Amino acid sequence: MNLISQIKKIKKKISGEILFNESLSKYSWFNLGGPAKVIFKPKNISELSIFLKSIKGFSKIKVLGAGSNTLIRDGGFDGIILKLGKNFSHISLLNEDTLIAGSSLLDKNVSNFALQNSISGFEFLSCIPGTIGGGVRMNSGCYDEDISKILVSVQAMDSNGQIKVIYSSDIKFAYRECNLDKSLIFISATFKGKKDHKKNIQKKINNLIKRKKNDQPSKIKTCGSTFKNPKDNKAWKLIKNSGCGGMEIGDAHISQKHCNFFVNKKNATAKDLENLIFQVQSRVLEKTGISLELELQIIGEKL
Repeated sequence: MNLISQIKKIKKKISGEILFNESLSKYSWFNLGGPAKVIFKPKNISELSIFLKSIKGFSKIKVLGAGSNTLIRDGGFDGIILKLGKNFSHISLLNEDTLIAGSSLLDKNVSNFALQNSISGFEFLSCIPGTIGGGVRMNSGCYDEDISKILVSVQAMDSNGQIKVIYSSDIKFAYRECNLDKSLIFISATFKGKKDHKKNIQKKINNLIKRKKNDQPSKIKTCGSTFKNPKDNKAWKLIKNSGCGGMEIGDAHISQKHCNFFVNKKNATAKDLENLIFQVQSRVLEKTGISLELELQIIGEKL
């Protein structure tokens, strides 16, 4: 039985939305991307488990969070996109300095919740435009803080539809990455901060947001930092010093405000952006001998 036939059978068992050949452009901050073969939006954990058990053996599955760090190619995604909705965006206190958040909850909402409950350590999340699941996967961070410093554990579902708890002490974190199996689907995560006065926490948040507004472009079609910062260096400096400032292909541009932000100015294609990324990597390698590694993830098929 082919995948579509399998999924049509599953559709009778669940109430979550299943879409076929749906454009992914509205799911990415670049507003780009061809169609997904299947998009599944489970209503709850039980439905997600049923779905995964039913398609056991099919591995081309991708969880898409806020789409703030993903370039989806023009040919779309020839597999299953999972979009976890509002039942995966809960948040609550476990004790006075510890909270649990659903994987589809926006990072900034976790920061706000921590502020309201006088818990420090989450301020940096106010500057990250992703979700908790993506944050754990890539150890999101900024301004010398990252997820690994506050994570207690992550609750995940494996490809067999079974839930497991993985403690932070058993995860190897590095700059913008971790060693957790790529097939794991994060359900929720537990974090621990420190009690502090609200006014102190608010002041830290305000300062970080001010820094971000001064440093980075906003209200444009971009997906954040394109490249990771190499050790003892800054990607934006390498790009600028290699003469890439203002480089463009079609409507794919490098931001004038921050050279590590690539922009869909109007009607760029994913191919335009990917080609621009490749050109910048080549130029920086040629000029500096440093090979820039992507922070942005690129998924899907080329046309």
